[in-house]
Amino acid sequence: MMEFARPRSRRRVSLTPMIDVVFLLLVFFMLAARFGFENSLVLSAGTGSVAWEGAPRLVDVSPDGLRLNGVSINPEDLEAALRPLMPAGGTVILRPIDSANLQQLVAASEILTAAGAGRVLVVE
Repeated sequence: MMEFARPRSRRRVSLTPMIDVVFLLLVFFMLAARFGFENSLVLSAGTGSVAWEGAPRLVDVSPDGLRLNGVSINPEDLEAALRPLMPAGGTVILRPIDSANLQQLVAASEILTAAGAGRVLVVE
């Protein structure tokens, strides 16, 4: 009669090396990631007084759209409408009303910066 060797006990696969590799990758990507500001909005709490020049420039931001000095205006037309009212680098007052969200306020601020506004004052 022929005898076979005793079956070997199966070795259990160790997960430790795989977990080590995952943690090393996690640490690598955390350290290699860029935690910078691609678009930043500079806000400063100004306490000094600014001499106002030119016509009034009040931009209201509401959920319905934008208003320039109380008149509804399309965001695309805001830059052209502000040009005759504002000296180079002039100040524009930006006022959120009727529960306007932050995204609408930032979008209006970007339009004003593109229009050449030197300072954008956000008021309540």
